[in-house]
Amino acid sequence: MEPIPVSVPLRDGIQQHGLLWCPSGAGPWPALLMRQPYGCRIASSVVYAHPAWYASQGYLVLVLDVRGRGKSEGHFAGFEQEATDGDDSLVWLRNDHRCNGKVGCYGFSYQGLTQLLGERPELAPDALAPAMCGLDEREHWASEGGSHWWALCLGWGLQLAAESCRRRRDQPAWDAIRASLLSGQFLTNGPALLAQHDPSNPVLTWLQRDPQGSSGWRQYQPGPLRLQRPLLLLQGWSDPYLRGGLDLWRRAQQIGGNTRLYIGPWSHLAWDRRVGSHDHGGQACSNVDQWQLEFFDHHLRGHDPIEQHHCRAYDQLSKQWRERDPARCSDLSFALRSNGLAAARSDEGELVTTSGSGQVVWVHDPWRPAPGRGGHLGLDAGLVERGDLDARADVVCFSSAPLNEELELWGQPQLSLKLAADRPGFDLCVSLAVLPSDSAQVLQLCTGVLRQLGEHCHNLSRRNVQLQPLLATLRPGDRLRLSLAAAAWPQVSVNPGDGSHGPGASGMGHQVITLHTVLEDSALTMQPMAPHPAAEHQGKGV
Repeated sequence: MEPIPVSVPLRDGIQQHGLLWCPSGAGPWPALLMRQPYGCRIASSVVYAHPAWYASQGYLVLVLDVRGRGKSEGHFAGFEQEATDGDDSLVWLRNDHRCNGKVGCYGFSYQGLTQLLGERPELAPDALAPAMCGLDEREHWASEGGSHWWALCLGWGLQLAAESCRRRRDQPAWDAIRASLLSGQFLTNGPALLAQHDPSNPVLTWLQRDPQGSSGWRQYQPGPLRLQRPLLLLQGWSDPYLRGGLDLWRRAQQIGGNTRLYIGPWSHLAWDRRVGSHDHGGQACSNVDQWQLEFFDHHLRGHDPIEQHHCRAYDQLSKQWRERDPARCSDLSFALRSNGLAAARSDEGELVTTSGSGQVVWVHDPWRPAPGRGGHLGLDAGLVERGDLDARADVVCFSSAPLNEELELWGQPQLSLKLAADRPGFDLCVSLAVLPSDSAQVLQLCTGVLRQLGEHCHNLSRRNVQLQPLLATLRPGDRLRLSLAAAAWPQVSVNPGDGSHGPGASGMGHQVITLHTVLEDSALTMQPMAPHPAAEHQGKGV
């Protein structure tokens, strides 16, 4: 099925290039629209079925290169251009003789946010399926816990920069970017490459902003009408944009939106049973295209819905889909205990159901910072073995006794403890893992990070770290482990210890940091991953 090249005019005269896939037989048909910055022939087929498949199901499918990308005219400015350009694209498609006036949108990441932005509410798509995206550039696209996503931001920024080089036919610049990505040197020279070859790159702008404050950061407001439209939200436990998707779910629920949410065991680019080195079982094989087809058939064609549930989530340990409420969470209450050797020995610190006690001192050496691995911020995203990391003396471990009964973890874990450092800056990087009863494995389930800057770092004060949400059911005999480190390189930049962000790898000026935690009143608890006002009074439970 060969697509038809099309040119879609924008209000300022710029022409968007796109490809149109038509069903067989006589139209007009309901249409699906995707607008993306990576080349319309790719059409997000890295995770979705090819547009030809959707056309074979009776949909007119239009995939557009956004302004300044692919073959489209103009200058690429990132998300800020997409509201007006998206409106113009919807008007063109609805007026095309091959379209019956019904339009749905689909796509993930950048292609997800393009669906949500528009200036004229009455032009909103009839149904939207924005996957793995969010509305807040700082919280959902660029940082966590007051620290930039380092490897992820640089990798994506350089991908965008390479497209800018291709469009202006700058082969040496393209080669330099590609070589840096392949060698891993982009982790150190990436900002310089962006500044040299693509100075208006939106990711470079993000890396130059303070991730601990809202000044200069954009928060997009799609308006209530779009969030009241039928929404299909597809998310992954090991995807960095999960919190953005949960925020969309919460916003839509608050205004009475018609929203369906799926959270699979997936990373940003792996939507099948195997994510990285971990096999999540046959039920994890992506059924996304069938879900989308059923969703659009119902809302664009009036077919009866096949499924009625509002949220389905994949249990990463039992390897089954469950129906759950994101506004509720399971009960979890552990405290931390150590006689002071929880850094020196991975088996000394304890997670206990009584009160916490003891204290631990450990040292962060910037020459050999603790690595980040897997999770939602890693280039190797997913569940990973971390026993070798826990064996490091700059990683502090607390493990529970073998469980007497099944323990379901549903929600967003939060660690609260008192901690001080001898420098005006430190990071607290946290991971939660399961130690299965039938193996020596230490399987990391989720992670979180908190960056602290300023003189208050010297004070023994309470620090709170939120981890990536999860659903995972531990079996009787399994143990739960919490691990603390002062770095997660290269997932986040190495804290220089001088009170500045100092984004990047360790440098000559980076300081050795000694951290001291007192474990009385420490707490590992669970919070709802997407609370809304109706749930604030309901508390725990699934």
